[in-house]
Amino acid sequence: MGKEKLILVTGATDGIGFQTALELAEAGHKVLVHGRNRQKSEEAVQKMSAAVSGEKLIPVWADLTDFEEIVRLAEEIKNNFPYLDVLINNAGVFENSRIILPNGFERTFMVNHLAVFGLTLLLLGKLLKTPRSRIVTVSSMAQAGTIDFDNLNGEKYFDSYNAYAVSKLENVLFTYKLSDILKGTGTTANCLHPGVVSTKLLHAGWGMGGVSWHEGARNSVYAALSSEMEGKSGLYLVSQKPAKSAAISYDKKIQQRLWDISLNIWKEATGLDLQPE
Repeated sequence: MGKEKLILVTGATDGIGFQTALELAEAGHKVLVHGRNRQKSEEAVQKMSAAVSGEKLIPVWADLTDFEEIVRLAEEIKNNFPYLDVLINNAGVFENSRIILPNGFERTFMVNHLAVFGLTLLLLGKLLKTPRSRIVTVSSMAQAGTIDFDNLNGEKYFDSYNAYAVSKLENVLFTYKLSDILKGTGTTANCLHPGVVSTKLLHAGWGMGGVSWHEGARNSVYAALSSEMEGKSGLYLVSQKPAKSAAISYDKKIQQRLWDISLNIWKEATGLDLQPE
C-alpha cells in the first residue's frame, strides 16, 4: 500500500466530503476530518469509526466564514503534524439569497473562494516540505463564463446561481495560477467536477437529486491517491480524466487579477502576506 498519507478534507461532515474522508481512511490513510465546529467534526468521526479504525480519523474544525478561524486551523495543523501529503478543498456552499457576513464578505465568495485560497496558502509551506504532495480543489462543471471583478461580493447585483458559478470558476482560476507557481517543486494542484451528486448543496440550489456520495467521492479520491496523477498538475478533471474548463479560466491576466485581489483581501483582514516566496 505504501506510506500512510496525512490528508486534510474540508467540509467532511456530510455529502461528498464525508464519503471522501471515509474512503481515504478505509484505504489506510490518516484523515483530518474538518467540520465548521468541534461538535460536527467529532460526530462525523464517530459515524466513520463504525467502518474504520478511529485512530485513522482526527477531527479538526474551523468556521470557513471567519479569517481568524482559518488561520487558527492552519497553525494547529502546522504545529501538530510533521507533514501534510494532500489537501482536499471540498467545503462549499450554495446560498439562495445574499448573505453578508460580519466581516463584510458575501458568504458564497468567502467560503467557496477566499477560504480555499487562504487555507491553501497558509498550509503551502507544510505541503512543499512533503515530497509529492497534492492540492485538490472541488470545483464544478457549473463554472461561470465571465467574472465581474466589481461584483465579487454581490455589490451590484446578486443571483444565487451566478454567485455559485463564479465561485466555481474562481476555484479553477486559482488552481491554474497556483500550479504555475508550483512548477518544479514536486507539489501539484488540480481541480475537478465531482459529478452531479445527491448532496444538501444540490438540493438547495437545484431542488434535485443525483448520483451517490460514493460516485462523487471517487473523483476526489482519484485525484488525491492515484498513481496516474503522479506529477500531473494544472488539470481540471471530469470522471477521472482531464477536461476543458470554462474558456475564461485559461486567461492568465484574469488568473493574476483574482490572485492579487485575494492576496489583498487576506492582508487587509489578517495582516498576513500569503504570497508564496
